[in-house]
Order: sequence, then structure tokens, then C-alpha cells
Amino acid sequence: MGLIVQKFGGSSVANTERIFNVAHIVTETYQRGNNVVVVVSAQGDTTDDLIDKAAEINKSPSKREMDVLLSTGEQISIALLAMAIEKLGFPVVSLTGWQAGFLTDSNHGNSRIRSINSERLQKELDKRNIVIVAGFQGLNRYDDITTLGRGGSDTSAVAIAAELKADLCQIYTDVDGIYSADPRLVKTAQKMDEISYDEMLELATLGAQVLHNRSVEMAKKYNVNLEVLSSLERKPGTKVKEVVNVEKLLVRGVAKDRDVARIAVIGVPDQPGIAFKIFSLLAQRKVNVDIILQSIGRNNTKDISFTVAKGQEEQALTAINEIKDSIKAQEIVVDEHVCKVSIVGAGMQSNPGVAAKMFEALFEAGVNIQMISTSEIKISVLIHEDDDIKALNAVHDAFTFN
Repeated sequence: MGLIVQKFGGSSVANTERIFNVAHIVTETYQRGNNVVVVVSAQGDTTDDLIDKAAEINKSPSKREMDVLLSTGEQISIALLAMAIEKLGFPVVSLTGWQAGFLTDSNHGNSRIRSINSERLQKELDKRNIVIVAGFQGLNRYDDITTLGRGGSDTSAVAIAAELKADLCQIYTDVDGIYSADPRLVKTAQKMDEISYDEMLELATLGAQVLHNRSVEMAKKYNVNLEVLSSLERKPGTKVKEVVNVEKLLVRGVAKDRDVARIAVIGVPDQPGIAFKIFSLLAQRKVNVDIILQSIGRNNTKDISFTVAKGQEEQALTAINEIKDSIKAQEIVVDEHVCKVSIVGAGMQSNPGVAAKMFEALFEAGVNIQMISTSEIKISVLIHEDDDIKALNAVHDAFTFN
């Protein structure tokens, strides 16, 4: 008898028909002799609807009260799915995140899991119950409800799989696996049978929306056997694992991210300590910085450009304006009309010429590159947002994914 954790996203439980579809998948897994823990997200657009309801009452509610509100979406899903499984004649119990033992930090809206007290989960499994758990939520040390941020149900599922040492953690979505690019935007995108944790982590971080990056991070850390597959089609998905065969493929995937803004600090003195002052202040203000470019200007000055996630540019701008005079910056410019396009592949480490091939593809497509960032297994470029689809397809077509 094995233990399988299955996670279903909001689109998979969006209506009655789909809830019963999920109930059949879960009960078939149970009937094969497995213990089953199921993690579900809020139905369809429930979370967005709740955010809109909050805005009707208060344009700037506290994060604590938003967590209390948003956690209700998952509670609706677990109860309805449990009722469907009951109707099919199987033993089932639904648990909220805190009933399932999730203890988090107190960063409301984007909490991190500190630990899981799995005693209740284990008790229910010992009774041979199918256990339905509300994803995306927990309690902090003050017994306040917390949420894990967008995509947090993936992380809930992987955390349970790690804690209970599950044989398999299946992430069910409305796509049938992980593709070399978003198949809705790139017609030639290829489905992968397998991908390494490191490659998947980079793709998730760089804009591929199939898996939450923190869930991949956790899967790698605890060596969780992970599979991404469709809840609507019964066929094999994509395995995420430690080592895959990368000899044939230099690049595994291409991703784009429009959730980015570029900030340029122009005309600062070309002397030691300026970059430290800027980026240490941004770190103190919890602003995540991605691509950084420093260029030499004129008359012993330099320009420092960097990217942040949209929504953090105001925070970054406020911080830099506080030190604008002390760092003698001539001007601070923000550009929100940018997009990041990235290629990822462990095979790039030992093969020269990958960057040149990417840049050639962008040149032939008439796409201008504003900034470049590289690591051992990824290359990212910043371009104008209007060129995003053209760039994504051009770069994808430059590499072989078969």
C-alpha cells in the first residue's frame, strides 16, 4: 500500500461536473489500495471574487483580515469535494490547513510553512479515510489564519508529501504536463516526459505558471517524487526529478514574464559604495531585485539599472528617492513596459554558443535587448513588452525540443 498526495487547482474543481471528475480520480487511486491525501485550491475565480468583495468594503484592508477572508475559498472546495466522495460511497474527511497541522510564520498574504504537525493527518489515514486538505493556508504562532500567497496550494501539497514521506505527489492542472513553452502562445511547444528540479525551479521563477516555485524548491530539498498531469485527460504527465537525460537538449524550456518593471538610477558618481547603498536599502525594504546592469556614463558617472516585480516598483522608488541626494543621482527612471524572456537548460553549462544563438534569433525577429542576465542554466533578456510573443516564438524555434 502506497501513500499518494494529489493536488487539484481551482479550474479542476470549478463546477459540479469537475468536482465529480476529481472525486472519481481520487477514489480510483484509493481503490488501487493507496492511502490518499488530496489538497485543493479555491474554485475557479473565487479568490479574485473575494478580493473584489473586500475592495467594495475597504480599499486597503489589513493583511490579517484578507487572510481570514481568502482562506474561506479553499474551505468551500474541501467540503464540496468531500460531499462528492461521500456520495460515491467512500470514507472521507475534510480538514482546514490548521486542522491538518500547518504552522507558518506571520507574514500575512505570503507566509512560509514553518512545520506540519501531522498527527491528525496520520490518524485519519490510519482509519483508511480519504483526507481532503485546504491548500494555501495555515496558522501562525498567535493562532491567526495565514495564507501562503498565489500558487500556495502546490506548496501545501509538496509539504504534506515531504512530511508523510509519500510515494508520489501529483499536481493536477488544466494542462497535461510541462511544455517547452506555453502551448497557448507557442504552437510548436513540446510536452516533456521529465525535467530536473533545477530546470523546473528556474522556469517557475521566470514566469512559467504550471508550478509554484516554492513547491519545486521544497520538492528538491526533500526529494519528493513529483508529477504534473491533467485532471481533464487521463494520460501520463511530466515527472520532476533530480537527474534527467540532458545530453540531447541544450535548452529545456522558454518562458516569459511581464510582471516586471525596470528602474534606472542615472548619473551617480563612479566610486565605490554606491551600489551597496542602493541594494542594501532595497534588501532592508524586502524588495526583490532580479537583473542588474551597471554602465559607465560620462564625466566619472555611471548608470545602475535593475528590475523588480511589478507592484514593488513604488516601494523601490520611495526607497531610492530617500537616498537620491546622498548618492548624488541625477535622475531616477521607471519603465513598466518591459518583459523578461528566458531560456533554461542544464545542458547549457557544457555547450558554448547558446547565448549567441538566442541573441541571433532575437536579432532576426527585430527584437531589441535592453538587459541581459545569465547563470549556469539560464539566460534572461529584458525586452519591450510589445515584442513578448514574437520573441518567445523566435527563441523557441531557434532550439530543438524533440
